[in-house]
Amino acid sequence: MDRHIPFDGLHNFRDLGGYPTADGRRVRPGLLYRADSLGKLRAGTRDWDRFLSLGIRTVVDLRHPWEAEARGRVPSHPSFSYHNLSIEHRPYDQAALTPGVDPGPYLAERYLEVAEDGVKEIRRALELVVRAAESDTPLVLHCASGKDRTGQLSALILTLAGVPEPTVVEDFSLTELATPALLAGWRARNEGREPVWPGFGRAPASVMRLFLTSLEARYGSTEEYVTRALGLDANALRDTLRAALLEPRPTTWPQLSFRRATPSDARTLVRLRDSAALWQLARGIDQWKPGEKGETHFRTRMREGEVWLAHAGTHLAGAYELWWDDPAAWGPRPADAGYLHRLMTTPHTAPPGTGRHLLTHAESRITATGRPYARLDCLASNPRLRAYYESAGYQVVGEQPAKDGGLGSPYAVTLLEKRLR
Repeated sequence: MDRHIPFDGLHNFRDLGGYPTADGRRVRPGLLYRADSLGKLRAGTRDWDRFLSLGIRTVVDLRHPWEAEARGRVPSHPSFSYHNLSIEHRPYDQAALTPGVDPGPYLAERYLEVAEDGVKEIRRALELVVRAAESDTPLVLHCASGKDRTGQLSALILTLAGVPEPTVVEDFSLTELATPALLAGWRARNEGREPVWPGFGRAPASVMRLFLTSLEARYGSTEEYVTRALGLDANALRDTLRAALLEPRPTTWPQLSFRRATPSDARTLVRLRDSAALWQLARGIDQWKPGEKGETHFRTRMREGEVWLAHAGTHLAGAYELWWDDPAAWGPRPADAGYLHRLMTTPHTAPPGTGRHLLTHAESRITATGRPYARLDCLASNPRLRAYYESAGYQVVGEQPAKDGGLGSPYAVTLLEKRLR
């Protein structure tokens, strides 16, 4: 599941549904959305039809009134109500910040200002979210880029709903997938100039992590912030939100189907890998980075080996690459193995056990060629991943202290192998 819903003119419109909570439930899909400026929508266009098809009944615009006047607001329509709630009272120009400004501390401090300045508007926005959830009618929150004000309010809602902090941080950082398009839009509005601040349009995990830490340090907890700053009954709000917004996790899942990737799938594979990278970074796992592997990489792997996609029903569940040699990690070897790379699953929405099914499918492909071994490597600094592969029957057979993965910085990997029957 790619959380970004495709529009021609919107770049950061996504569903908050599907996130798991600590008690085993999940946020209901198709009920709560977050977006960049809906002022880019125009009646009578394909984007407008797509927006109306979502059945949204409440639009909450978190921008300043002067922003809505200058850049436009969502077109009026009888199917939804529009609310302009400017939660930010002290505007600032991110594009003009000096290059030395660290996004993490700087933006976290701005978010804390918003949390304390915009209490009236935040309170009203939460009331609208509760009303929409209780009436089972979809709602969308948006600001200009769908990152800061929208991200802050989304984090508050998800936290109250019981979504764990790493997932809240991950949701914030998913704006990184829209950053290139957001930057292109800024350049188009500014005669091709580049923003002065390199952090413009970026959403590193450190920003939301620092903000949530600062909010807890100041108030003790999110619930205490709701009680003391917003003047709401935090327990009642939390219980109402969870009753209306959450559903049980599925107990049955569609059977996985596999198909070999084609060059037209390259963009999908890039987004899947980048989403997995953001999942890792939100949990402090320093392994993959967004943007490291582009479409050319995946097309090359299709040409020189195999790339496979797994779907659960109509939704993408995962993918993997299969190579027929891997000298960077294993050195020169006879043609006796297939080498697995980039075993990826869609965060939160893949059926349980998808990773193991991907491994089994890859092993069947290797066996079909008559090769007796499946091989793979993982970062030597990731013992959890190593344990996962060992539980699937792989054995550690060596270390490669300086693998050159083509990114300019060699790294140590653990080599694992499985004898296939």
